[in-house]
Amino acid sequence: MSEVALSFENVVKRFGTTAAVSGVSLEVRRGEMFGLIGPDGAGKTTTIRLACGLLAPAEGRVRLLGRDPVREHDEVTRSTGYLSQRFSLYGDLTIDENIAFFAEIHGLTRYRERAERLLEMTQLTPFRSRLADRLSGGMKQKLALACTLVHEPELILLDEPTTGVDPVSRREFWRLLSEFLAQGITIVMATPYLDEAERCARVALLSEGRVLVADSPDTLREQLPGLVIEVLASPQKPAMEALAGVAGVIDVQNFGERIHARLGSWVGDQGSGIGDHESVRVIESALRAAGVEVVSVRPVPASLEDVFITRVSDSG
Repeated sequence: MSEVALSFENVVKRFGTTAAVSGVSLEVRRGEMFGLIGPDGAGKTTTIRLACGLLAPAEGRVRLLGRDPVREHDEVTRSTGYLSQRFSLYGDLTIDENIAFFAEIHGLTRYRERAERLLEMTQLTPFRSRLADRLSGGMKQKLALACTLVHEPELILLDEPTTGVDPVSRREFWRLLSEFLAQGITIVMATPYLDEAERCARVALLSEGRVLVADSPDTLREQLPGLVIEVLASPQKPAMEALAGVAGVIDVQNFGERIHARLGSWVGDQGSGIGDHESVRVIESALRAAGVEVVSVRPVPASLEDVFITRVSDSG
């Protein structure tokens, strides 16, 4: 059995004259959690739909569990679960009835034991007789996941499953994914949330239908050149302008109330800490000279946001 669960080879998908996916190549290994990361319009949903055979590529080749997901769609469907952005639960059916419906769609007759395990794992057992329309957003997502997994797929494809879900429900959803991953299920998930990407074994950063880079989050952060300094200062706009004018600063981005300034090799030997200290001193002086109130200036590890912004900038 191949260790590759999903592969794209130079895949192109167009809608009219627009290339939603442009020359995408990637591999997902069996038993890993793989993230497709990028903003709206990056090509994440199209990539997921190509993977499960709902769309056919204009060019290139897609293989899911060794099969062509378009030509062998029935076989692929039996071993794959797909949770779309608009997964259709039936509001006038109970939790039990929804799970039974999706089990029977897959031709299952003996699914009760599996359904009970899923209800227990998702903590939906006390609510099993409640209509789906009367569930909270987080409970609906957990029920959708149970319906997706009732036929025991080898691989699940999740298209932004936590969008619009409250933080507590998001955390619970991730707990469930970790349990399913421990059972050997391969998970491919599209998400715009870079904090979620940190949980994946590997990620592909997408922009305008292209894969900018694919690797583990740790490796991507380690490969980012320069030193990242986090700044908390007020007012923010003058602070960013002052930082951009500091010699050696190669990028300035704001992340909410915090600013990340990325510095080049001029800062010195990062390993010794001497360059870090000098960089902090120079930046603090520049901010105060600009009349900015400085709350904190400190070196921080590069984040995936830093990596993504740099890769997009470099690709442009």
